[in-house]
Amino acid sequence: MTSTDPLLNSTLQRLRDVRQTLLRLHKALLDSERVEYEQFHGRIKSNNEFFRLVIGDEWFSWLRPISQFIVQIDEFLASKEPVTLNEANQLLEEARVLIQPCSEGTLLEKQYYRAIQRDPDIAFMSAEMTKMLAH
Repeated sequence: MTSTDPLLNSTLQRLRDVRQTLLRLHKALLDSERVEYEQFHGRIKSNNEFFRLVIGDEWFSWLRPISQFIVQIDEFLASKEPVTLNEANQLLEEARVLIQPCSEGTLLEKQYYRAIQRDPDIAFMSAEMTKMLAH
């Protein structure tokens, strides 16, 4: 998707970059949560079982808003309809709000905070994401 508006094109590219970083962060969070889950519940026997757990087990529920947001970005970027700068900026703002670690916040914020504390790779990706989303 490209337009003749250079500001819109630059914002769409920024959104694509945020999506890629968010995808990597999401995978790292899933991998980290899998390790935590297996420490409490034993080894997950297959990728199919892991997928089933990610979709349906309460343990992984805090990651679902991130999954859904990635899909929302994908749908926006693949839209056949013209998109606006305002819509693209709104998605970037939603990303800023979604990816906020906090020891005293929502379930997602608390679990994200804990993941950052236990995994330096996640901490690095989180810092990268924060930098990308800075106004």
